Amino acid sequence: MTEPEFLSTRQAAQRLGVSLGTVQNMVENGALEAWKTTGGHRRIPVASVDALLTRRRNLTSAHEASNRLDILITEDDPTLQLLYQMTMESWDLPLDIRIADNGFAGLLQVGQQPPDILIADLMMPGMDGFEMIHHLRANPDLARMDIIVVSAIDRDTVIGRGLPPDVTAFTKPIPFHEIKGFLLGRLAARQRTI
Repeated sequence: MTEPEFLSTRQAAQRLGVSLGTVQNMVENGALEAWKTTGGHRRIPVASVDALLTRRRNLTSAHEASNRLDILITEDDPTLQLLYQMTMESWDLPLDIRIADNGFAGLLQVGQQPPDILIADLMMPGMDGFEMIHHLRANPDLARMDIIVVSAIDRDTVIGRGLPPDVTAFTKPIPFHEIKGFLLGRLAARQRTI
């Protein structure tokens, strides 16, 4: 049986290990090619999906070889985005920092290039951090990605809302000292495996 030339949005999402919404965002942002049938359904070339998977693998391999940590921060407050950026850059650690301002944008970035560590706010417009994290943890390919939550919501409420047990949760103000310690631990672990 030959492989199809085109995939539905659902098939592309399964192949990429992301949600339907993430695939739709990838199409809208040009990360994936697509066309619509006369019935209005998207068809995505298998070659486009495979090319994205290859780019993702190459970026991940190159990133791991460079011994840098890729950090994705999802935070909707521009002031806190700048505070994260400036503080973490001042540490002079081998970090690549990306910022998304909501859960949808975070899922899109994870779909294009999974980070080593995701630092997420929980209260964001559109898709909040809870929903984003549940989508991510439903994908077994992303199980190795560390997730840290930094939220103004108290810890008991966060845990009560069903955050996965492997997620590290902190309360705002941003605990930069603890985050730096976490990152140093991950960098040390990576050094031992090289």
